Amino acid sequence: MERKTSLLIMAAGIGSRFGGGIKQLEPVGLHDEIIMDYSIHDALEAGFNKIILVIRKDIEADFRERIGNRLEKICGRLGVELVYAFQDMNDVPGEVPTGRRKPWGTGQAVLSAKELIQEPFAVINADDYYGKEALRQLHDWLVLDHADTAIAMAGFILKNTLSENGGVTRGVCKVKREHTHIVDVVETSNIVMTENGAEADGVALDSESYVSMNMWGFPAKEGCAPAYLKVLEEDFKTFFEKEVPANPLKAEYLLPIHIGGRLREGKCSVRVLETKDKWFGVTYKEDKELVVNNFKKLIADGIYQEELYSDLK
Repeated sequence: MERKTSLLIMAAGIGSRFGGGIKQLEPVGLHDEIIMDYSIHDALEAGFNKIILVIRKDIEADFRERIGNRLEKICGRLGVELVYAFQDMNDVPGEVPTGRRKPWGTGQAVLSAKELIQEPFAVINADDYYGKEALRQLHDWLVLDHADTAIAMAGFILKNTLSENGGVTRGVCKVKREHTHIVDVVETSNIVMTENGAEADGVALDSESYVSMNMWGFPAKEGCAPAYLKVLEEDFKTFFEKEVPANPLKAEYLLPIHIGGRLREGKCSVRVLETKDKWFGVTYKEDKELVVNNFKKLIADGIYQEELYSDLK
């Protein structure tokens, strides 16, 4: 029997840059599929046998109507476990600062599901399309044995992850010479396309460099929760003690920043699983038309069936 592996999908984001609405639930496929549908399809195809959906309680009804009820039937047919976790801004190791409205970030999103995870797991964003290759590589890495301090990251090429409609935030990676392990991840905001490649706030970036797209893999010993969850939880307490008081309304606990910090301290290793697939997603309202056209082309090219899940047995 194949080892159990979970895919945790972070779908609790407010989507402020999207201009209102719940961007994770925007239809992009021929039959109103959303981006998450394609990621889940690819994960099931790759061999993941548990899906964890991290959402907010206030969007639960819309979420279940839009995709959840349909997914329950598909996962039930395939013998795949489907569970929900709820990210709550008040679920923190301290007091929420007065006036705080911003969610606490991807680190807290993962912690909201910690009681549900007893197996190796991967993490992705709900509103990013990653392609088949990265999920397949992550799954195949997760079913192997690794040290507790090992982490895998799908390494996208920066030029393949940019939006034509505005700046994006990426974890820009520094790698060892053989390009298999990361030595640092620098969370970089406002990255835009230029004639020569890319830049952030006027500083040129290597458009061929690896970037993190919040697509990580965390191992676990048989029958045990992943060791990374305990580390993430302990460091969240430190974050609340040190960083929140300095920036109470905007401080965020982000996976790339957390992992980057542990890398610099020599407390973990991160293996790059390179993918040449082109990312696309709905960061801005204007992105949606391009995403819809991209999925039409993928269907026309035979990458996906018009009835998305019909090829899974």
